[in-house]
Amino acid sequence: MGKREFKPGNMLNPLPVVMVTCLDEEGKPNIITVAWAGTINTNPPMASISVRPSRYSYAGISKRKAFVINLVSEELTKAADYCGVKSGRDVDKFKECNLTPCKVPGTDIPGIAESPCNIYCEVVEEKLLGSHAMFISNVCGIQVDDQYFDEKDAFHLNDAKLVTYSHGQYRKMGNSIGKFGFSVQKSKKKKLRKFGI
Repeated sequence: MGKREFKPGNMLNPLPVVMVTCLDEEGKPNIITVAWAGTINTNPPMASISVRPSRYSYAGISKRKAFVINLVSEELTKAADYCGVKSGRDVDKFKECNLTPCKVPGTDIPGIAESPCNIYCEVVEEKLLGSHAMFISNVCGIQVDDQYFDEKDAFHLNDAKLVTYSHGQYRKMGNSIGKFGFSVQKSKKKKLRKFGI
């Protein structure tokens, strides 16, 4: 088995696909689909998105210094794709995709009610990097659907059937193959043997 050299590019895959809601320069709600989004810090909680300055949503985010990241479930995949290929200059994406604007605490920017999780972000720095501008942001508020909590009030985000974006395709999340720390976790049987049980 060999390896083939490939031209430098954005090969980091898969990526989360998210629908970012924002207000345009006149205050009209809009949605842009972004695959270049990520967690960048824990304390304080921070996230980033990268947007081409030519995109309609860019000016509104740059001016207002705020946006809402809406996670995408399998049911939202078609809407996410539409919001990525159509411009808010031409269409009302909430209306065309039958999406419901919802109040997100701390901001007048609407979230998407059908999204399992809405993440309100305030921009602390904008970096023009070439083809894209990166908005480095503080996470200022999160709201999630009640249906993903169990009777013990534990949150099960993976039940939301989130979607990833990989090499031009939307992909379903697969089954769990381990949890954080499983490679060093000792089995219960070994622990019991240690104590002679």
